[in-house]
Amino acid sequence: MTYELSETPEAEPGTSASARPSHRLRRNKVPEVTAYFWIIKVLCTTVGETAADLLNEKAGLGLTGVSVLMSALLAVVLVVQFRTKAYRAGVYWLAVALISVVGTLISDNLTDNMGVPLETTTAVFAVLLAVAFVVWYRRERTLSIHSIDTTSREAYYWLAVLFTFALGTAGGDLLSERMDLGYWLAAVLFALAIAAVAIAHFALGLDAVWSFWIAYVLTRPLGASIGDYLSQPTGDGGLGFGTVVTSGLFLAVILGLVVYLAVSRKDVAEPARVTQQAD
Repeated sequence: MTYELSETPEAEPGTSASARPSHRLRRNKVPEVTAYFWIIKVLCTTVGETAADLLNEKAGLGLTGVSVLMSALLAVVLVVQFRTKAYRAGVYWLAVALISVVGTLISDNLTDNMGVPLETTTAVFAVLLAVAFVVWYRRERTLSIHSIDTTSREAYYWLAVLFTFALGTAGGDLLSERMDLGYWLAAVLFALAIAAVAIAHFALGLDAVWSFWIAYVLTRPLGASIGDYLSQPTGDGGLGFGTVVTSGLFLAVILGLVVYLAVSRKDVAEPARVTQQAD
């Protein structure tokens, strides 16, 4: 599997020229993977951790109530995202931020409200993500984010993103709790893991698609560790900034970067070439 921008089927023998597929251009619905992409992704995962804690502590709705509210907001934003004709930075990154919060809340609900062990939730989300990838590939013959240019591919993409956030939350919590690393050391560990994936890709030829998705999963516990380190009390190993300050700071940075990208369009992919049957 590679990052294919187009898949043009060969014309069947005996097919007339007028019946052969013609080409049109359709824009990808996700941004180019640049440094901006990874920076905003980590910031969104950090907000997902701190905002979930903030809403649970301050809103007075309880974990279940906050989960219902954020899931409803995510559903609305995803409807808008699916209705757009091309990638729009503001809508896309709002969806990522909300799905980060929802993914965290799903994992927290299973662990805190239902008492499901982290080992179980980590395994379940890993299986669900694998199933999503298998079905996606069997149906579309690609997992490349360079070809999210149909409704079905976009649906598979967002489902996979949701499972990566839930898996990253459960797996990150499991590793941190079992190894008792502390927030900053856990962040360093996950950063090193992402660096190892980058080295495996650029130096050892690890497939680009798998490199992307492995790094995508690992950025979730990285961002969560950073968020916890900044927001948690000093007595618990954090810096004591609190969830309000930490969430507000990271949201401000995300907003600034997204506005910049919306104006500059530095992360807008070139239109992907797809096929359309001639009338």
